[in-house]
Amino acid sequence: MQLILVFLHILVCLALIMIVLLQKGKGASMGAAFGGSSQTIFGSSGATPFMHKVTVAAAIVFMVTSLSLAFFFGRTTTSSVMKGVTPTQAPVSQQAGTPSPPPAGGQQK
Repeated sequence: MQLILVFLHILVCLALIMIVLLQKGKGASMGAAFGGSSQTIFGSSGATPFMHKVTVAAAIVFMVTSLSLAFFFGRTTTSSVMKGVTPTQAPVSQQAGTPSPPPAGGQQK
């Protein structure tokens, strides 16, 4: 199941990249003013409604596969790098009843 989701996620990622690159930008109509060709492949209304729907569908599938992959791979048991290491006691620096020495370089009055 996880392998299928990873494969589907990669396919949707590549499809989403291609779909976004195929869309016409806002400044694309300026190219036609200087001798660019008109693109009538998708009909007279252009590719905007069709490509918009395909982009939304691919984005939804991408989000669903992302969430499902996070759910499936996030449920695995965790392990620690400190597993099997015996705890050591911290070194005792002073006894509770012993006064601390004065700071170095300080003058006492």
